[in-house]
Amino acid sequence: MDHISALRNIEESLRAFEDGDADLATTQRRVQSVLQSYATEFEAEARRAYRAHGEAPADGVVVVAADAEAATARVRSLADAEDAEFRVEPL
Repeated sequence: MDHISALRNIEESLRAFEDGDADLATTQRRVQSVLQSYATEFEAEARRAYRAHGEAPADGVVVVAADAEAATARVRSLADAEDAEFRVEPL
């Protein structure tokens, strides 16, 4: 799924919510699904999505990086998690 396609799918989900054709939980699932699909396609570009597991605020943070070491650094930076204990795993 390319960038434009992902945005269109998210826009369609939001429009359905605004029109009353979908509730919030359904909209959240649809948007999450689009993002999950979008993130997993980075593997073809020698990058992939990683999810952090461990202490807050890092736990659950998902980043795209070339390898686990770079992913760990990105999670630490983005989540302000310099002192948190966590590991990263590919999605």
